[in-house]
Amino acid sequence: MLHCTADMTQLSNTNSSCKVRWKMWLFKVFVVTYLTAVCAAQDVPDATFVPTAAPPTTALQEVTTTAYVPPVPVLQQTSGWLEIFPSEKVKFSCTISGSSDWTFTWYRNGDKIDADANFSFPGDGSVLTITAATNSGKYTCKGQHKTKSVMTQSSNSLELKVHANRPKPKLSRGSDYQEMFPGESITFACLVDMSVGWQYLWYHNGREIPAADRNMYTIEPVAHSDNGQYHCKAKRGKDQFYTEESEPTHLRVSDPPTPTLKLLSTWSDVFEGEIVEFSCEVSSSDWMSKWYRNEVKLQEDEDTIVDEEGLELNITSVTKAHQGDYVCRAQLILRRVTSGASNSINIKVYDDVPTATLSKDGFNPMYVGETVNFTCKVTVSSGWTYQWYKDENELPDTSETISIFLGLSDKGRYSCKGIRGDTTETKPSQKTQQDVLEIPVPSLKNVTQWLDVFPTESVKLRCGMQSGSGWTYTWYKDKLEVQADNTVLFDSNRATLSINSAVSGKHNGLYECKGHLQDRTVKSISSSPLRLMVYDKKPAVILTQDPEYKVMFPGESVSFSCHINVSSGWEYLWYKDGSSLAAPGNIYSISPVEATSRGSYTCQVRRGSNSIFTTDLSQVIRLEVEKKKPKPLMTQQPAADKLYAGEPVSFECKVGISSGWNYYWYKDGVPFVNNSSSFQIVNATLLNSGYYECKAIRSKMFNTERSDRRNLRISEIPVPSLKNETQWLDVFPTEGVKFRCEMPTSSDWTYTWYKDTQEVQADANMFDKGDTTTLIIHSASALHRGKYSCSGKLKIRSVKTSPSSELRLDVYDTKPRVTLMQNPEHSLMHTEDKVSFSCHINVSSGWEFLWYKNNIKLQVSGVNHNISSVTRANAGLYKCKAERGTKMVFNTASQTLKLDVEERPQASITLLTGWGEAFSTDSLVLQCEVTDDQYKDWNYTWFRGDQLINTSLSVRYTVTPNNDPDQSTYTCKGIRTERPAYSKISAPYKTRNLLLKRRVLLSITGVLFFGIVAVLLGCISLRFIRKPADDDDKPEEANLFLTMAQLKDCADAPCPLVEYVTDADVNPPSKEGDENGTICSETTPLPITSPEDKAVMSDNHDTTENNGGLVSFQQ
Repeated sequence: MLHCTADMTQLSNTNSSCKVRWKMWLFKVFVVTYLTAVCAAQDVPDATFVPTAAPPTTALQEVTTTAYVPPVPVLQQTSGWLEIFPSEKVKFSCTISGSSDWTFTWYRNGDKIDADANFSFPGDGSVLTITAATNSGKYTCKGQHKTKSVMTQSSNSLELKVHANRPKPKLSRGSDYQEMFPGESITFACLVDMSVGWQYLWYHNGREIPAADRNMYTIEPVAHSDNGQYHCKAKRGKDQFYTEESEPTHLRVSDPPTPTLKLLSTWSDVFEGEIVEFSCEVSSSDWMSKWYRNEVKLQEDEDTIVDEEGLELNITSVTKAHQGDYVCRAQLILRRVTSGASNSINIKVYDDVPTATLSKDGFNPMYVGETVNFTCKVTVSSGWTYQWYKDENELPDTSETISIFLGLSDKGRYSCKGIRGDTTETKPSQKTQQDVLEIPVPSLKNVTQWLDVFPTESVKLRCGMQSGSGWTYTWYKDKLEVQADNTVLFDSNRATLSINSAVSGKHNGLYECKGHLQDRTVKSISSSPLRLMVYDKKPAVILTQDPEYKVMFPGESVSFSCHINVSSGWEYLWYKDGSSLAAPGNIYSISPVEATSRGSYTCQVRRGSNSIFTTDLSQVIRLEVEKKKPKPLMTQQPAADKLYAGEPVSFECKVGISSGWNYYWYKDGVPFVNNSSSFQIVNATLLNSGYYECKAIRSKMFNTERSDRRNLRISEIPVPSLKNETQWLDVFPTEGVKFRCEMPTSSDWTYTWYKDTQEVQADANMFDKGDTTTLIIHSASALHRGKYSCSGKLKIRSVKTSPSSELRLDVYDTKPRVTLMQNPEHSLMHTEDKVSFSCHINVSSGWEFLWYKNNIKLQVSGVNHNISSVTRANAGLYKCKAERGTKMVFNTASQTLKLDVEERPQASITLLTGWGEAFSTDSLVLQCEVTDDQYKDWNYTWFRGDQLINTSLSVRYTVTPNNDPDQSTYTCKGIRTERPAYSKISAPYKTRNLLLKRRVLLSITGVLFFGIVAVLLGCISLRFIRKPADDDDKPEEANLFLTMAQLKDCADAPCPLVEYVTDADVNPPSKEGDENGTICSETTPLPITSPEDKAVMSDNHDTTENNGGLVSFQQ
């Protein structure tokens, strides 16, 4: 028993293994079973039983025994033959004489025979039936005793030969003639040359011939019923074994050919002296001819000649004796066969020639174009040809009847005679006169206006002669005469043909007419034809639109055409949306198209007056009208804003509404030739740059709006710009270098880098995040020296640039030296001087400079440190340092420079004009002076406002109303040829306040003078008008005026008048302060340093009294 187990995870593999094991187990069982069966089926070897001991005997009697010798069986053939064919059967019998206690075993060529489809031996096996296949060989048999184990010896042998195929008889015939004639005989022979015992069968046309079983078959005499195909075959044995059929042979039985008698001469009724010739025709050349006249064999003489083959008979000169019936017969000499008589030909012989008779078929006179027939008859015999004459002249015709299509030249007298052969002529006929006249031609016209009509329409045609009368007319359609019916009518003389209701297929055709005289059958030639066409159905009306636009726009023009492609005489009817339109003709035009023109348009046609014929409506054409002009859409491919020289570019202009557009293109507003909806620039150049736009036009009149403009910018392929972002191209070891390759206006480029014209094989670290725009050298070395360049390639299009200009990178070996320089190179500077320091480094560039004063970093950058106006604070020790890059690559300081600063000398202005002179003069004298004793030899320059006013370098300057009418501000400074070259500018001095105060003082003086006079006069008046008052009631105004003694005592104190009238009353402090920056009073001392000014400010009482206490008005 087989066992199969498997894990669930390996179920499929286990099932397959189990199947294999089961199959192997079944195979083993099958093999064991098969071997057991084979062993069980083995025959026990043949043995001859020979007793070795006598039967047991008793002791009382002794028996004598002998050895048993088995009999030898006898093999006999009981049926068939020993030479056989497939499907035949043979029977052998094996017998032992005098005994039936045996069974038999059969052998072929020494091998035992087992029963199968070809061998059978029922019962005891004494009879062997063999069905022939391929069983040739020597056959024997042995006997086996039924009760004893005794086997006989082999019998005698019989050799059986089996042929592979059935035999086929050979059929032959005794006569080789392909054709036999009734009365002859023929013999057929059939032979099978293999084996014996054959019986033959004969067949005629597939049917067996009874009582014909021998190998010879004779037909005598041959008759027509024997005609056909013959074959044979053979048979033998009780089981009726048949051979194949022989090849067939055909027996053709025919009557002897009947000869054909022909008259070679042209006639059988002849005149004496003419020649008669016969021929006797037979289908074969083996036949001879025999001739007979009136059933009597013809004998040759001098006038009767037969040729050597006997096939032709010639009678060279006919006489009355040769008249009679002639026949011929054919004879086959070698086979003694004679044919029947041929057809007979009767020969008649006349004594005298006849007279020809002339007859005419026609009238006299006749018309040109008619045909006249003349007939010449010879009533005796046949075979005549005729000679014709006109006015005694021979005509070329030789026929019995001549037809003459008459012309005017055919007028004359006609005669004839008969001729045959070279010797026989008839007597001439009588002469006949023929006259010829012209026949008028009828004229055919259509009374109706058209010749192509439609069903139910009427048609009228008229036929007439241009001259003459008495004519009637015959009408023809397609060469056939027209007969009147319920639709076709004629008038009295048939001159008018009327068709009341035309019918297609019946009245179509080519119409003609002929005229003929009423009193005879003379017809004219046919008139000129008129073709009448009757259509099968109503005509189709076709409506077309021009232009064929489904959508129109206001301002366009459109026309509709109503077409009918058949006939004429039409009247056109127009409709819009089912309503009739007043529009004559076959064209309806709308110009200009408006919004109200929208609608569905149709048309139809009609014609006729009495019976109006109207067609069906045409198809509908829908007209749509847009409200405004369309605007085409222009696209560019590629759609880039800027293209480069050499690139292809194409534009397409498209109007999305309607159709039929032609396109116009503009470049910079100027049209150029291109009517296509697109155009292409294969190789763009700078000349192609510009603004492009398009518009569409159709019907040569209507324009759309122009499309939006598109600016096509064609640029030369730019050369990339190579820049050093590190600002220097000479670097030092370990410095970083950064090159940038870029296009001026676009970032859509990738770049390839070159060093000394060789492409740089850069790693990823040399580019910033894969961006090839920047090439980075992180640590420069001598290997990086060289000329660098780059080229660009557009990312989205195949545009490549030429290489950029080169940048040479140098790498130094040592640090640079920093030098600090001062300009001017003076160790001592004065305030307001200008000094400049510059920091110099001897190599490379891109340096940033750091400045230091007294080792403190200054907020100053750049190669120069400029001090435009030196002050004392700028003094100190200066130096600079240089650096560049993102890292401090170099930190070398320059040498230190010391700067000393002194104050610049100060200039000042003093007024030389005294207060006493202020009331007597209108000018002021100013003086400029530098008070520093260290520097000498000063010259001075004066300024009014910011303008230089004095070029004489004088120390003094006079101000008058002429040179200073505006009362300006004055300054001055000192100048010299040595350092310091100039002083500080003086404080400003304003003359306007000085003159104003002078005028105010004069006014106050006048007021005081007249006021005192008025007071005095008033006091005098009061003395006389008023009484004196008490002292307490007296006013205090008396205190305003002092006595001379009081004036002397108040030199150091302010006087009451001065307190009363001050500068504050005349010039408010705020205004003066605003203008001059200083508030002045009467007690404000003037900054006068000259000796004269000092004299004015002395304590001299006289001066004080004379000046009234007024000293100066310095601002």
